[in-house]
Amino acid sequence: MLSEHCQKQRWEKPEYTMSKTDGGFSSMVILKATNPKTRETTTLAPFKLPPTHKHLAVQPSPVEARHFAATYALFRVSSMRNIQMMLPPNYRDLWKGAFQDLKKEDVREGRGWMYEADPFLAKRERDDAQAAIVKQREEREKQKAKQASQPGALGGASGAGGAGGGNVMKGWTRAAKIEMGKRMRSTIERLIRTHAVWNAYSVQIPNTQRKKIVDELCTLGFRKSHAEEAVQQCKDQEEALEWLLVHVPEDDLPKWSLPEGYVAGISMASGDLRREAAVKRLAAAGYATELCEKAFDAHRGDEGKAAETLQRVLLHDDEDPFGTDTPDVSSLEIADGNEDGEMSVWDEEQITLEAIFGERFQSPSPNVCRIQLEVQKAKKPFTLQVRRPSRPYPACIPIISVTAEGLPAYIRLSIIRRTAEYAEISLIGEQMIFNLVDWLEHEIPNIIENPGRLSDISSAASAAGEVQAAPKPVPGKSKPRRAPRQINWQPGTEASLSALSRWQSAMNQPAGKKMLAARQSLPAWSLKDILVKTVNDHQVTIISGETGSGKSTQSVQFVLDDLIRRQLGGAANIICTQPRRISALGLADRVSEERCSTVGDEVGYAIRGESKQKPGTTKITFVTTGVLLRRLQTSGGSEADVVAALSDVSHVVVDEVHERSLDTDFLLVLLRGVLQRRKDLKLILMSATLDAEIFENYFRGSGKVGRVEIQGRTFPVQDYYLDDILRKVNFTSSSGGKELEDDESGDGISSQESSVANAIQRIGMRINYDLIARTVQYIDAELGDQDGGILIFLPGTLEINRTLDAVKAIPNIHALPLHASLLPAEQRRVFPPAPKGKRKVIAATNVAETSITIQDIVAVIDTGRVKETSFDPQNNMVKLEEVWASRAACKQRRGRAGRVRAGECYKLYTRNAEMSKMMERPDPEIRRVPLEQLCLSVKAMGVQDVPSFLASALTPPESMAVEGAIDLLGRMGALDGDSLTALGRHLAMIPADLRCGKLIVYGAAFGCLEACLTVAAILTVKSPFVSPQAKRDESKAARAAFARSHGDLLGDLRAYEEWLEVRKTSTSQREVRAWCDDNFLSFQTLMDILSNRSQYLTSLKEIGFIPVTYHSSSSLNSGFNKNNDNDGLIRALIAGAFNPQIARIEFPEKKFAASISGAVELDPEARMIKYFNQENGRVFVHPSSTLFDAQSFPGSAVFMSYFNKMATSKVFIRELTPFNAYTLLLFCGKITLDTRGRGLLVDDWARLRGWARIGVLVSRLRSMLDAVLARKLEDPSLDLASARDESEIINVVAKLVELDGMDR
Repeated sequence: MLSEHCQKQRWEKPEYTMSKTDGGFSSMVILKATNPKTRETTTLAPFKLPPTHKHLAVQPSPVEARHFAATYALFRVSSMRNIQMMLPPNYRDLWKGAFQDLKKEDVREGRGWMYEADPFLAKRERDDAQAAIVKQREEREKQKAKQASQPGALGGASGAGGAGGGNVMKGWTRAAKIEMGKRMRSTIERLIRTHAVWNAYSVQIPNTQRKKIVDELCTLGFRKSHAEEAVQQCKDQEEALEWLLVHVPEDDLPKWSLPEGYVAGISMASGDLRREAAVKRLAAAGYATELCEKAFDAHRGDEGKAAETLQRVLLHDDEDPFGTDTPDVSSLEIADGNEDGEMSVWDEEQITLEAIFGERFQSPSPNVCRIQLEVQKAKKPFTLQVRRPSRPYPACIPIISVTAEGLPAYIRLSIIRRTAEYAEISLIGEQMIFNLVDWLEHEIPNIIENPGRLSDISSAASAAGEVQAAPKPVPGKSKPRRAPRQINWQPGTEASLSALSRWQSAMNQPAGKKMLAARQSLPAWSLKDILVKTVNDHQVTIISGETGSGKSTQSVQFVLDDLIRRQLGGAANIICTQPRRISALGLADRVSEERCSTVGDEVGYAIRGESKQKPGTTKITFVTTGVLLRRLQTSGGSEADVVAALSDVSHVVVDEVHERSLDTDFLLVLLRGVLQRRKDLKLILMSATLDAEIFENYFRGSGKVGRVEIQGRTFPVQDYYLDDILRKVNFTSSSGGKELEDDESGDGISSQESSVANAIQRIGMRINYDLIARTVQYIDAELGDQDGGILIFLPGTLEINRTLDAVKAIPNIHALPLHASLLPAEQRRVFPPAPKGKRKVIAATNVAETSITIQDIVAVIDTGRVKETSFDPQNNMVKLEEVWASRAACKQRRGRAGRVRAGECYKLYTRNAEMSKMMERPDPEIRRVPLEQLCLSVKAMGVQDVPSFLASALTPPESMAVEGAIDLLGRMGALDGDSLTALGRHLAMIPADLRCGKLIVYGAAFGCLEACLTVAAILTVKSPFVSPQAKRDESKAARAAFARSHGDLLGDLRAYEEWLEVRKTSTSQREVRAWCDDNFLSFQTLMDILSNRSQYLTSLKEIGFIPVTYHSSSSLNSGFNKNNDNDGLIRALIAGAFNPQIARIEFPEKKFAASISGAVELDPEARMIKYFNQENGRVFVHPSSTLFDAQSFPGSAVFMSYFNKMATSKVFIRELTPFNAYTLLLFCGKITLDTRGRGLLVDDWARLRGWARIGVLVSRLRSMLDAVLARKLEDPSLDLASARDESEIINVVAKLVELDGMDR
């Protein structure tokens, strides 16, 4: 088994070591692989058991030792496959027992790479990773040495986020600066006081960790009592640090947490000196300045009443001290004496106090007295100020304040609070000021030593005071769809008899007989009985059929006809998946035509956004693979739900399985699980290649797998390679068509051969469009009056357009494009014959390889190229590259020429290129693309261990790619640890790219739904702007005019919105198209965007996120779109949706120019502005972007979000949107405080210079925003626009990002 596996993988034959031990013999396997191109051989280290399990390898004989070694080696490379059932019982037990335990231990210890399906690839990745680490280490050492050699470099370790051993400001000097306006800050502090939640789940930090956290907080400059209180209040060290920065008064905060040049209590003069002086006197007691201003203004300048209100806030005596419920005492006089004019208790006490304290007593006014306290061991004097209350004294306590130079505000407030509490308990009803003085002189030292809890005085010390704990959020549950009815396999039911009657009637009609005759001419017909018997006898059947065999159209009909004959037609429900829309539509049309019915009756289809089928009537449904996956994914989540989702399906047919698309591989994993639970379900895999063994091995656990091979039509196809073609068409690349001469040269080599060689060398690997045109012209002339079309295979749409331009000059040519981006109606244009007197020429991508059949093709021109994505998980880079197609793909292309008669294939590459540069078959897509969407889909189905689930795929993905995808889902907010968040559940339900889905959700929450829908649709389709080669500059200027420096996506959005207005006001479509042409817009692309928006709206309604009555043009839904014109907010939401795909903008040093009014700052040159991201370092704006020449950005933007990142000559970023620092803080990554006082660190890389408290305020606001979004996601019916608390938070966030934190 090991040797067979190595042979299939094209590895060398396994080698065995052998050693004799005391207990017997022990052996290990050594694997080798040779690169077919470089001939370099890679040798792996022997597969060795760890010392704890070495005894297992000891066997009584050398043969048994080799068997054991082979079993262990098989497990190392195939542990994700269920092949243990083919092993002897003792090795089967090892596989399921000791070996699995070993794997779990290794995975837990970070050695999961040992069990990769391709150990040679895993070795290369580890070697590359280690080389990268060494390189980074060397670069860091060089950087340290360079920094150390710089004048003025500081030594010592850096703080959080800094690099050790260098200048502490390294990397921070050019960081963007954040500031916050006073009113904005007060608003946020009030929101935090009202809504913020600390330690929502009441997590208790273990005592062993508490001491360590307290010590670390003390080293940062906080008082021990504060640190201890913070640890009691919070769930971890990070939250404790935030709690301290919010609750500790500014005059007692560590210096590193304060802005540069900050002095507590200093503020800008307001121009109202009386108000300024009163507020300063009130704040001297320790109250927050903002709170003093609010109290003073609330009482219209009455300082006494303001002081009384502040004391009530400190004592929590009034839930609404500034509200309308406060009693109006303005008309009441302070009268605590009797009605006969006797001296009041207050006045009497003042006389007594003056007599007792002498010079220590002062009375600035009749209602205020001050007494100098004599506090033991006090370095500076303490002063007690007592103010007469508005209510009768001494029935209530007076207004107290204690001041001392240098005493922190929170200690002053603690003294006031304790003194007031003592007075209320012990002194009410008697003259109390003397007793208060005596109590204070004894207790102040104790209070300073132990000031008590910050939270007790936080409501007065800071405007971000204490809050009530919120109830724990309850995770919502998505309602699963109702499971369909199970199949009734009872023969002869009414539905079955009716189906039999209809089928017999159709087959007896002349049209039916004609179609039957056509079907009988197909190679598949001769194997009809064998195919039906194989399907009936096996749960899994693999049908291999060459192009033209009829496997796609006939196999499903054979199965259905058999069921109908056996009076089981009522039970029949066959779902046939196709990788592309055009395939599903084309097959539905063809099969319904062959069965003499209309599409949507007996035969239907379902693609995204379009469906034609009737429940109970439709027996064969052609669907895209994604549609079936969506059905399984929305079934409810558990394995039982997935099984139930297919309970009414009798057969699942997976066509074009050899293409190994991501969706197909995912579907096969799910179906393999379903087959274990539903033994009556039949699975049919159809492949255009004969390499069926890999699929047979994968499904062997479901019993014996049936196989049927159908031979294709035997029409021969003549191959012509590049040198043959050049001779036939007399072409040289230098002249674009100069004829080749046939003279003999002096050395015996013909001049023609020499010219051919030169032409091949000049053409190289490029596609030569002149050569394609000449080849089309040659084929057309060769065919003469014969019918027949020409099919040209090209790598992409750009190449298709250039080819069509090249061949349109040829007379009598009917040229058509064919690719997946076309609308279904446009794709169907390739099937009918060409107009009379014209020859059909189709320029197509690889969709025409196997997915569809165009009946009249007699010649194929194959460029041998394909555009393929590749993904490097190490640097998170997607590359779209034009590469050589595989030999298997080229064989499929060739076969298209022999469908109706003998054909010809013109290969625009050499024989040598075919054998040396083309792979036998392409890598599965699961190893070539990012896996975030797949991992989220797996999570949404209730799978906890995503890596293990994906390891059971036909070809497991790289473990690094899976780990990176899961990490990215966490950073996007779709995952919280191992759990799916509410956002993640909704993103899994929206059939869109995760970033587009997140943008749509944000749009609905922030009141710009229509704008975000449009942007998401643009990203799904493409930009509506076209860029003709001859007018590229004009096109770019047109797009820039719409964008107005707000970025590519906002430019596209505003162009789309203007197009809608033009459509409404124009009288004819010609007028609309003319407007599009004038503005370099594609009318068809705009229509595609409109269609995609409709699909997304439908999805939002289906999951209940917006009302089913919602309509884009309705004014009743104004709450969803009140911010549609807010460019700053939309830019912020785009950045939040694209996170972590963001880049930092680095501006050059400022330059100034002299002017009459003084020096004027100049905009920097675009080429001097640099961009950096986390993974790649410096990146570059793509030349097609509207921001390529940008010299400045709106809204104080210092960061850039991007949707795509591609590596060609440089790493380019595309679909750009600039945004400001507050967007980064609110929407992008976790916020870390730099404890060296340099600022904030976002997502562990983006630096911002500013006050640490601003970072904490924004972090708390962000937590509240997340809670609002979570409530909306859990309860989609919640109207955020009308919910007061939620809408206030949303509005503050919108204003913060719109104004970049300022008050204007």
